Amino acid sequence: MQRAALTATGVYTAPYVISNEELVAAYNEYARNFNADNAARIVAGELAACPDSSVDFIEKASGITRRYVMDKAGVLDPQRMRPRFAARRNEELSLQAEMAVAAGGEALAAAGRTGAEVDAVICAASNMQRAYPAMAVEIQQALGVERGYAFDMNVACSSATFALDIAVNAVRCGTARTVLVVNPEICSAHLAWKDRDCHFIFGDVCTAIVVERLDAARSAHAWEVLGSKLATSFSNNIRNNAGFLSRCEDRDPDDRDQLFVQEGRRVFKEVCPMAAEHMTQHLASLGFTPLQVRRFWLHQANLAMNQLIGRRLLGREATADEAPVILDEFANTASAGSIIAFHRHNTDLASGDLGLLCSFGAGYSIGSLALRKC
Repeated sequence: MQRAALTATGVYTAPYVISNEELVAAYNEYARNFNADNAARIVAGELAACPDSSVDFIEKASGITRRYVMDKAGVLDPQRMRPRFAARRNEELSLQAEMAVAAGGEALAAAGRTGAEVDAVICAASNMQRAYPAMAVEIQQALGVERGYAFDMNVACSSATFALDIAVNAVRCGTARTVLVVNPEICSAHLAWKDRDCHFIFGDVCTAIVVERLDAARSAHAWEVLGSKLATSFSNNIRNNAGFLSRCEDRDPDDRDQLFVQEGRRVFKEVCPMAAEHMTQHLASLGFTPLQVRRFWLHQANLAMNQLIGRRLLGREATADEAPVILDEFANTASAGSIIAFHRHNTDLASGDLGLLCSFGAGYSIGSLALRKC
């Protein structure tokens, strides 16, 4: 059995920034127009009025101050309120593949590897822009990965950690020496920008991680994977019903049911204790306690969630050094959030330090990796 390690990461940051101030201005203009156009139906009780949003509301509800997106103009257009992407020819690199090639290339360079040395590519994200051919196979070709295999997978916000589990096991078992995991998240495309309760949640990004045999690692910042743990439990509280059957059901593409929807209070109440217990049990199975963990790289969905999980794990507030936060800048980036936190906050730790990478989200799904700095 080979020892596996995370040896390098890469991040592609979307080109445009939307501040809370800009977002609130666009949404409130949309809301005023909606209320004016539907005044009679609102008075009659047939429709609910759109409430105003505010910067204070967003920051208190989430801790988010801005987000990066692949298109800004379409999101901030009160007549549209969604990104605008130009269709690409089949011969052109797909949008998600373009993001993944950038992040993946950065990660490979940091690991001292080329595409020719990669055995497998896993593209794991909350949504794929097409059903087939797999985005991963397109990314594989674009990066010059001439051998091995590639495939897509989706476990919503836990896609990255679940993919890392597969990559680690492939390396441990010897079926691959080097695996590249990429997470192209264009969350702006499935967000209901017209819904005041969630219009601020998501941003776009792509992360990448190289997983390889520890004895072959060239990176100065390798983290050995001591163990991984996955769990799922079905819940309807976070859902997106858009899919290839939607057109057969004669659904309106703008149907609210075809976008991200969640029961936020239920998610908070149910997922926080599940995630804390999951991590505590995972560490215990390896002979550790949460107090021995030098750093937690947690899923970046909501600041209050991470604060509560930190208290459950440590019995006190976790410091920013113990559980770094990046969602204030990036917003919720689905499966990529914990990976961004790891990317930005892992090189300063000392050899022998223990870390825990964890994501949680729709499913419910929870994935964690216990790591030790080499």
